[in-house]
Amino acid sequence: MANHKSALKRIRQTEKRTERNRYYRTRLKNIVKAVRTAVDEGNKEEAAAAFKVANQQIHKFVSKGILKRETASRKISRLHHAVNAL
Repeated sequence: MANHKSALKRIRQTEKRTERNRYYRTRLKNIVKAVRTAVDEGNKEEAAAAFKVANQQIHKFVSKGILKRETASRKISRLHHAVNAL
């Protein structure tokens, strides 16, 4: 266990950041899963609505620094292609 004051603070910060990142990662997976599920069911209206939410949320994650811009662009592009294929 760390003994220095600064090391103890870093441990606290890391735990907090890890918890926050876990929340956003899970949220991202659920958002993408909602779009994929709607596409698999062939429900175009539901897929379009889910894609709209996904697009907004993924861009929000980029602005918060959770995702890199290129990663977000790739995810959105793939979801968009899937929705348009319906």
